[in-house]
Amino acid sequence: MDRLGEMSREELLQLQSKVKRALKEADKRDRQEAKIAAQQAVAKYGYQLEDLVNFSGKGGASPKYRNPENPTQTWSGRGRRPRWVHDAIANGRDISELEL
Repeated sequence: MDRLGEMSREELLQLQSKVKRALKEADKRDRQEAKIAAQQAVAKYGYQLEDLVNFSGKGGASPKYRNPENPTQTWSGRGRRPRWVHDAIANGRDISELEL
């Protein structure tokens, strides 16, 4: 038998409230998992998600550093350093040499 058909209006409203809360939590969890997956994907190429996606809605952070070997690669100085910054420092460059 259908249990919902046996529930009172009050019980159904309580169930509806619980389902709404559970859906919000599931959405929050799914968004976090998606963000982590995206961060891992862009990290593979030496970037951070924040370098490629504008989360603030106010425009992305301006680049502060540029890769001298590949001028299309820039970094705002926020978040984890891209691989090309690590490589430049490991090869004896000072980070100030990468500034724009």
